[in-house]
Parts: sequence; structure tokens; C-alpha cells
Amino acid sequence: MFPYINLKRRPKKNEIIATFYLEPEEGSSMEELANGLAAESSVGTWTKLSTLTGKIFRDLGACVFYIDKKEKIIKVSYPLALFEKGNIAQLLSTVSGNIFSLKEIKNLRLVDIDFPAEYINSFLGPKFGANGARKIYGVYKRPVVGSIIKPKVGLSPSATAELAYQVFKNGVDLIKDDETLTDMLFCRFEERVEFVVRATEEAEKETGKKKVFVFNVTAPSQEMVRRAKLVKKRGGKGIMVDILTAGFSSVQELRKENEKMGLIIHGHRASHSIFTKKEDWGVSMLVLAKIARLAGVDQLHTGTVVGKMEGRKEEILAINKFLGSKFGKLKPVLPVASGGLRPGLIPSLIKILGKNLIINFGGGIHGHPKGSAVGAKAAYQSVIASSQGISLEKYSQSHLELKEALDYWREK
Repeated sequence: MFPYINLKRRPKKNEIIATFYLEPEEGSSMEELANGLAAESSVGTWTKLSTLTGKIFRDLGACVFYIDKKEKIIKVSYPLALFEKGNIAQLLSTVSGNIFSLKEIKNLRLVDIDFPAEYINSFLGPKFGANGARKIYGVYKRPVVGSIIKPKVGLSPSATAELAYQVFKNGVDLIKDDETLTDMLFCRFEERVEFVVRATEEAEKETGKKKVFVFNVTAPSQEMVRRAKLVKKRGGKGIMVDILTAGFSSVQELRKENEKMGLIIHGHRASHSIFTKKEDWGVSMLVLAKIARLAGVDQLHTGTVVGKMEGRKEEILAINKFLGSKFGKLKPVLPVASGGLRPGLIPSLIKILGKNLIINFGGGIHGHPKGSAVGAKAAYQSVIASSQGISLEKYSQSHLELKEALDYWREK
């Protein structure tokens, strides 16, 4: 009755396994809808086909091998032959394509996806990964201290560079463009690169420490590559891409071209909540993180738990754990905690997420009552103290910048 369901079958090692939350509309059974989902995402359709031979079904048909009606979870195995290796677009069109449009589905979420090593290794993955990025930053035993230029848009190239210089020389290791800032009339991309690279080099000379600015190259894929090449030519070390709005195929193309350029690729997840926010619909951030690692980002925004953005503790911990785990031959990815962070939140953040991450401050630096330079010092001091297990109250007694930040935001 349900040819795509076999609860006695165990998946093979070379199959792709997708886990779904599946809630049928009233009048439809879990089995009926699970069978339809597996058919629609592999070789079947809404009716029997005279053209669907037994061989095609055996070789390419998906199989529902697990159903939990209480939790509304199903697991589906897909033969590897159903997929083109190294092609994220085709993967997503298969496992999260037409199935979301089936009338009988009330709610559907792609919760997780597991790949065989053969499929994983068909992708380039990160150029540097977490360890390689840390080497570029020269930071190993503490979180990387990051910042966003604020206001996020509106500053000229020279003003952006001056602010970057002030923040860099006061403890920040990494600065990123905002995800909305690309090549605007008030801040042309090429000018921004020229001004900011010079400011970055000046800060490195003064501090004796490595500094990295990641420029937002998000655009049509050919233009992204052109911008990345410009960053490399001018002496920059990193680029940023909005992975979802640019599209994973474009990210793959950028990563391919980056094999020779050797730039850090900073992955921003702008628009992810369109897919991830509802727990009973869409695609989980864990799935997007796995795909981003396949595509080749070196570092990825994953959430803060304690900041202003959506994200459950258990979910973020699972994502960060995956980014650091073995995944075929691909290098690990450095997680980025960003969104509403200020110095007083850092002890809790590190206690929850650990030290292997980038801590990104925006308003938590530029909103300091004494300005961005002092704010950078306060942010750096909070990371150093928290990494060493020293309370911020104690550390702030001998670090005025931190004390001012703690006092200012204590009631906010």
C-alpha cells in the first residue's frame, strides 16, 4: 500500500539520510504523507506510473525507514545515485523542493541531514577552516574579538577606514562589513577597500598584531569574484558573503576561485530566519550550517544564546559542535557569535559556547559612552578576563574602559 515505506530496512552507508518533522493536514495519515514525500523527492508522483520500472524504483527510490507519530518525525534514506556530487542546488531541489508544496502537508521541517563521506568529499569545503583562520589572526587560546562598523551604512570610505583603525588598535582582531553594505554611492566598494586596507596595515604596524577586515562582496557571482580579486590585489585578507541571499551555488563558485586567492571567507546568514525560525516549518539552521561547510566558508554566524537574535541554547551548541567535528575530509568551521553583544554578557557567552569562536560586537563597542576606541578596549578586556576565568567586576577595578561599559549597560 505504501511502497516507499519499509520500517524494517536499515539505511546503507552510502545513502543520504534526511530527518523531517512532518505534520499532516486533517484527514491525511502519517504513513500516507510520508510515502508521498519520499515518492515526490525521488522517483514517484501522485499516481502509479507505467514508466517507473522495478529497476528504477530499486536503484533510485527513497525509503522511509523510521516513523515516530508522537513526535511527528520521519527519516528518509536516499540512494547516492539520486544526487550529482558537488552540486548543492540539486541537493536542495531534491530533499527540500516540491515536497513543501504538497497540499496534504500542514507543517514540514527539514530537521537534519547526514551525508556519506563519498558525497562530502566531492566538495571543496573551507580553504582555511577554523585552525587556518586562527593562524591568520594569530589568536589561539581565546575567542577572536570581532566588530561590525556602526552605523551599519552611511559612512564614507575614509570614515569607515578611520573607525576601523581606531577599533583595530584597541584590541579588535577582526572587523566585518555589515551584511547590507556592498557598493553604495555613499561608500563605493573599491574606495572602501583601498582606504580600509591602508588603515588595517597601519594598525598592524602600531600594535604588532595581525588584523583582518572582511569586505562584503555579496553580488551576482561574477561580480563577487571580481570584488574578491580586488581585495586580494589591494592586500586584503578576507571577504564576506551573505550565503543565503547570494545563493549556495554562488558561494561555491567564489570558493572555487578562492583556491588561488587565499582569502578568509566569512559566511553571514542574513535571511536565515525565513527558513529556520518556525520549529514546525522550513529548514533548520543545523542543515544550513552543514551546507555552508560543504560550500566552503571558513567561519559562519551561528548565534549567541545571550544576545538579541533568535536561537535556542541546545540548537546553537549542536551547530557549533558540528562545525568543529569530523566531516569527511573537510576542515572545521569557526563559529561566529554576533548580535546584541556587550561586555557584560561575555562571561555567560563563553561559559555556554566555549572559547573556540569569534565574538562579534557592534553596538557593544560603538555604543560605549566614551566612543568606539574606548568601546573596543572594553570589549577586548571582557574577552580576556572571561577567557582567564576572572570576574568582570574584579577585572574592571583596574580597567576603567570595562568598568564604564558595565556601568552604562547594567540597567539596559
